[in-house]
Parts: sequence; structure tokens; C-alpha cells
Amino acid sequence: MSELSTIAEAYVRLVLAVGLHDPGYVDAYIGPQAWRDEAQQLPLAQLQQQAADLLARIAVLGASDAEQGARQAFLRLQIASVKTYIEQLMGQLLPFDQESLALYDAVSPPLTPADLDATLAELNALVPGQGELNARLSDYNRQFEIPRDKLDAVFTAAVNEARARTRRYIALPDNESFEIAYVNNQVWSAYNWYKGNNRSLIEVNTDFPMFISRAIDLASHEAYPGHHVFNLLLEQDMVQQKAWMEYAVYPLYSPMSFLAEGSANYGIEIAFPHAERMQFEKTVLFPLAGIDPDKAELYYRIQAVLQQLSYSGNMVAKRYLDGEIGREAAIAMLMKYSLSDADRSAQRLRFIEHNRSYVINYNLGQDTVQAFVEKRAGKTDAALRWQVFTELLRKPVSASMMH
Repeated sequence: MSELSTIAEAYVRLVLAVGLHDPGYVDAYIGPQAWRDEAQQLPLAQLQQQAADLLARIAVLGASDAEQGARQAFLRLQIASVKTYIEQLMGQLLPFDQESLALYDAVSPPLTPADLDATLAELNALVPGQGELNARLSDYNRQFEIPRDKLDAVFTAAVNEARARTRRYIALPDNESFEIAYVNNQVWSAYNWYKGNNRSLIEVNTDFPMFISRAIDLASHEAYPGHHVFNLLLEQDMVQQKAWMEYAVYPLYSPMSFLAEGSANYGIEIAFPHAERMQFEKTVLFPLAGIDPDKAELYYRIQAVLQQLSYSGNMVAKRYLDGEIGREAAIAMLMKYSLSDADRSAQRLRFIEHNRSYVINYNLGQDTVQAFVEKRAGKTDAALRWQVFTELLRKPVSASMMH
């Protein structure tokens, strides 16, 4: 076995050992069962030293070609993120930007409330009604909530359409499949649990009603061409064909998540360009949900402007986690600048408390993946965009490697 393969196996075993300290750390594992069975809950200081030793070993390796060089660069960043996360578990918390750089190889651009005021003004003119913007938007959005008894039909239709669109451009294994389960009391809105052998479990949180816009968003993000497709391509290409075993484990707080979340978010637009999405929403999803399709145009104009506020969550997370503001002020800022109601803002803050700087992976990840793909494929050639996008999923790179 080559030194790089030996380091890769040691890295996988290290991640599994860290997972015994934090059950949420190992997002997916498709390697040998024996490695998982042999994992021991060693002291964090010992695991920290293992990570440091692996970093020292990989730093002196030479690369025989560009592919091996890219493999080593990505694995080195993954190992470094494990070391940082172990230190986090030991109580050594970094400031927000330093943490995101160490864990995800990226830093969110600086943002102030003043940067968002023009977008709030635009929304103020768009959203019907009188009075405070947040309350008006909440009232307006209620007519776009999917009734609970229609949720499964709407979400399943969105997933099936996303799958059909993805299959036109990505050859998926015949046995690929997923289950959908509806859960509650979670800090996230949906989650893909990859089970290996091309199978996923997608859990949808029903703590709050799902807005109609979220059906396609979550279907694409969690399934096609998002997390489900990303994971099965990694299993097929990296683990089975190349035996690059570092891809047999997916540590949640790592550079892999920047690409996973960013590509899953950008995949929504890849699968559903705006005009095609509107057509499908109006003719299929709105009627299935019992919502008037004539209301779709204004609703999606408002959604597009709201998207310009996506970095507000990063701003609030940074201020809150760095101790600049307290919990109540953070919720108030989310209500004002993300325009979510009080309950959803509180849920969002629970996500921030639990996952910390992970929040940058959704918006900065999406923008970075989009820039990477469109630099190589432009914005108009759908087939070429799919080709570049799929290649990125098959050969993962980190944030700094995408620039």
C-alpha cells in the first residue's frame, strides 16, 4: 500500500474515532465495517496528536501527477479540519472567520446591516399590505404554505421531476433510491442521510409548514442533483473504482461540506432554470398544493429579492458567536434582515448554536460553485453547465482550489 493510501486509511479511522465523541460528526460512512467496529473512544488529546502526525506525514509527500497532487491537497485540508474540530471539542473555540477558514477553507465576505438596507427597501415596495415588513411578509407567505395532508404528494412530485431532469445529464445507477420520512423537533428543514450502495434517507422536518418554494429547493438540494447524487458519485468513482478510501467517510465539519452544500444549492438552478421552474410550479406543484398558480409570479419575484439577503445569517452568526450580541439581539437581527418570523428565527439561531460557522457553506458555497461552473461553461449552454457541474461532483475540490 502506498504512503498516501496508508494516510487515507488512518484519516478515516481518525474521523470514526472523533465520531465517538460527537455522534453528529460522521455524516456518512461507506467503508469497511471492521474499521467502524475497531474504532475506540480515545482521549481527545491523543486524537489531536494523531491528526498532527498525519499532517506532518502528508506534508512531505511528493505528487507523481496533477491528479495525485489534487488528491493530496484536498486530503491535507480534510485532515487539518479534523484537527481543528478535535480542538473545538476540547474547548478551543476560534473566532468565526478563523474557524470557517480552518474547517471549510473559506471566509464569508464582511457584511454590515447597511449593506442590506437597499434590499429591505425593495422588498418593502414589493410585499403587499401596510405596516412592519416582517409581519407583512409573514402574513403574505401564509397563503403559500403547503397543507400538511398534501405535503407528501407535493414533495414527491418535486423529487420525481428533479430526478428526471438529472437523469438526462448524469448516468445514475439503476439501483439508486431513497426513502422520504417526515420528522420534527430538528434544527434543520431537511437532511439527507446517505446509507451507501446508492441509497439515501431524506428526512423532512415538519416543525413548521413548508412553503411551496421549498419543495423544489429541498428536492434538488437533498436528492437530485444534490446530496444523494454527490454521495453516490463519490462512492462509485472514488471508493469503488479508485479505492481512494478517504472518500469512504464524510466528516460534517470539513471542506467537503463547503462543496456538498454549495453544489446542492447551485444544483437547484442547474436542474430548474427559472422559466422551466415557473412552468412546472404553476402547472404541477401549485395545483397539487391547492394554491392559486396566478399568485406564483409575484411570489417568486419576492423570493428572488429575499435571496439577496442570504448572507444576513452569516452576519448574525459571526456577531453572535463572537460574543458581540446576545441571543435576543441575534433573533431580532434575523427577523429584520432575514425576514423570518420569531419562531423560525429562533430555530435558525438553534442551528447556528449547534453548527456554528457551517452556515457559510450554503450561500458562499453556492456562489463559489456557481462562479467555478460558469467560468468554465458560461450561463447559457445547459449541457455544458451540467458537464462541468458533474465533473466537480466526481472530482471534489475545496473552496481555495476552486479559485
